[in-house]
Amino acid sequence: MKNILFYKKHQALILFVLLIIGYSTHMHSFTYYQDIDSQNSVNYNEYKGVAVDKENNTPLISASITVNETNISTVTNDEGEFLLKVPKNMADGKITISHLGYVDKIVSLSEFKGQELKIKLSLSVTELSEVTIDPRDPKALIREVIKRKGVNYINDNTIMTAFYRETIKKRRTYVSLSEAVVDIYKNPYESKKTDIIKLFKARKSADYKKLDTLTLKLQGGPTSTLYIDVMKNPENIFTEEMLKFYDFSFDKSTKINDRYIYVLKFKQLPSIEEPLYFGKLYIDAETLAMTKAIFSLNTENKEEVSKMFVRKKPNRAKVYFTEATYNIDYRQKNGKWYYGYGRIDLAVKINWKKKLFNSNYRLNVEMAITDWKKNIDNETLKPKDRLKSSVVISDEASGFSDPQFWGEYNVIEPEKSIESAIKKIKKQLRKLN
Repeated sequence: MKNILFYKKHQALILFVLLIIGYSTHMHSFTYYQDIDSQNSVNYNEYKGVAVDKENNTPLISASITVNETNISTVTNDEGEFLLKVPKNMADGKITISHLGYVDKIVSLSEFKGQELKIKLSLSVTELSEVTIDPRDPKALIREVIKRKGVNYINDNTIMTAFYRETIKKRRTYVSLSEAVVDIYKNPYESKKTDIIKLFKARKSADYKKLDTLTLKLQGGPTSTLYIDVMKNPENIFTEEMLKFYDFSFDKSTKINDRYIYVLKFKQLPSIEEPLYFGKLYIDAETLAMTKAIFSLNTENKEEVSKMFVRKKPNRAKVYFTEATYNIDYRQKNGKWYYGYGRIDLAVKINWKKKLFNSNYRLNVEMAITDWKKNIDNETLKPKDRLKSSVVISDEASGFSDPQFWGEYNVIEPEKSIESAIKKIKKQLRKLN
């Protein structure tokens, strides 16, 4: 079944994550970098911890860590670790740790005592009664979710601070590492206006020697993880027209933040030829707000998927995507939900003519909202200050030599493999100096 208009709309979700593939001598990128006064006195305390499953000590990935009665937050990394920076005047405060399928845990900051604290969460697996849902019409549920977005999600102009990380790995080795702090000028969820971003501070390092003279860069940067906010931009997947291309069904229910959650599975119909998505949506049973979405692109049609992602490449290279996965988490504040964390994982294979071996890369981009406030005065950004969706974050490797580079801003704690990559970058910088 062909539907060209639908296909073009569907591509919009991916076009903000594009690969620019070419030879490094011909590549150029934009420069965005701003210093913070390093002389400012430190007015925050750091709290380091790890969130794990109480029964088996398995690290809990992307768990939400929030300072109670504030909008300050972060998420755990792939090893369950976090580093939270909290103003000194909140030293007597408490934090809440939340994760899909677990009971929330509240911990006093005083429990850290200057050391890493292991926080154990208990499973909260409680199935909903079959009487409370109608398994005959799961598609009606997603229609109602979209219908209620104006009620369930923040409908104020807000300014959000976020941390962004972008990595490219060739097999097991990091060949590019980018990080940034951004301000997001987010419009109400019912507004059709596009959210805009200001890049406040960034650093990047790329080892082009290990790219085999090939330069592979991600275009879009922080705008890519913001654009996958499916509740702000449902037209990318779940318009009324698109719903007919999917099969929906109910999966086993769960809990998030001690609230009952419907789990709605979806996949493209067998009759649809274009690459579409499959995955799960997590929907609050009481309010019908989508609280989480995990989905992937069907990559079976390699040629069509390649057209979606690749902006530029040499003629003698064939580029295939073997994985494209998206993860979005929403958080709740005063009964309203908002975008809290987004992640995109891509796996790429590049075949070169007359070369025996392929090049395999894994690309990851993630962004976590670390603080936010209402934009009461409706502040906006001048066009020259806005981060363009076509941006490629430029090399500013010198930032890795400064241990206090991020200052008071909360970031996603790097896992050990990224820490190792940062140490290598610092070592290279010392040699250059």
